[in-house]
Amino acid sequence: MGTTNGEPEVILYTDGACSGNPGPGGWGFVMRHLPTGKEIERSGGERETTNNRMELQAVVEGLSALKRPTAVRIVSDSAYVLNGLSSWIANWKRNGWRRREKSGWAEVKNLDLWKKLDELTASHSVQFEKIKGHSGHPENERCDELAVQEWKKIRGER
Repeated sequence: MGTTNGEPEVILYTDGACSGNPGPGGWGFVMRHLPTGKEIERSGGERETTNNRMELQAVVEGLSALKRPTAVRIVSDSAYVLNGLSSWIANWKRNGWRRREKSGWAEVKNLDLWKKLDELTASHSVQFEKIKGHSGHPENERCDELAVQEWKKIRGER
């Protein structure tokens, strides 16, 4: 299905956070079904990870929660995730999931998550919206709160 410019049925807000990079990390998402206004939120974390992996994991988890092909707008403060999904991924796939480096070619970082996102976005009509992080956007702030709670849980904090 790929990307679309039509109106979304679902808006997926996502965020990831880490304490140290690498370190304990968390992800969170808020998903809103526009026709009904129904929302779900979920979060999780990992003991040793990176901020980029948590940003990606939030989108993977959100898209995985959809039960059928859906028109979805992914709203994120992560340029890494949104640029990757909207433009870089096509070149990575064409180049055997490799990216150019000064010395030649290197495997794409976080390849497992990028491949999963490629699979998930293929079954949905997806559009992307970049927002500024920590700028008072209510859903982004909530996703950040969920992600931070997760890494704090892992570190034994409350």
